[in-house]
Amino acid sequence: MRDWKKKVKIDLQFESNDNLLSDNSMGIFLEQHTKNDLIVHFKPLNEVFKTEDIQGVNGVLLNFERDLIDEDDVEYALDVMSLFNKFPQFHIKEVKEVNQIIKIIELLKDEYHSDTVSYIMLKTLLKVLLLNLIRFQNEELLPQDIHQKRVFQFLELMEVNFLTETNAEYYSNKLGISTKRLNQVLQDKLSLTAKQIIQQRQITEAKRKLIKSEITTKELAFELGFESISSFSRFFKKNVGVSPTQFKALK
Repeated sequence: MRDWKKKVKIDLQFESNDNLLSDNSMGIFLEQHTKNDLIVHFKPLNEVFKTEDIQGVNGVLLNFERDLIDEDDVEYALDVMSLFNKFPQFHIKEVKEVNQIIKIIELLKDEYHSDTVSYIMLKTLLKVLLLNLIRFQNEELLPQDIHQKRVFQFLELMEVNFLTETNAEYYSNKLGISTKRLNQVLQDKLSLTAKQIIQQRQITEAKRKLIKSEITTKELAFELGFESISSFSRFFKKNVGVSPTQFKALK
């Protein structure tokens, strides 16, 4: 894959949030202090790292675009969303678990810097890393902020329903809170409203379908719930800068 460097990036030090791939990327920064103390910092979608905790610290910074997980099954994508949205950082304190994560990171670094780098290999190693982090996090009984929990519940619902449900009211009803309260929580945690997050997800899905399939603009418009090709094309161009047809031609 020729443009794989736009999908994943590895740095050996965190300098600032400026070296992230994009707003639509997810990030992991790993810092190891001792053989049984690995701190994993998470940057969910639409957020940034808390720089006061990690700026200038040596470690491994891994960024990847969300469509790397969207290419797999929905259950895996939801597990990854949960991993990133439960806690801003996670301590791994078992020597065996720390060593396991370090080994995977070393394999990722070796592949990333290889002259014969394989996008499929990078994606596979990333999945192995994320699945291990999901397992280790699930084994910990940690307190969870109620607002952060609602953010995850919203993202989980949206991931399953965004193709058919694009109104914030649907999600607030499911969560048992008002639409106003839902937007307050999302703006506090993600600086975006429910509608903006849903639209962002629609754009990500549209880009993925335009690149990965032979779907027509008309088919895509109706799949994403738009009433006409023209309304979808206007929406896409407003958010991406080019029409769906132009975007597909560029890829």
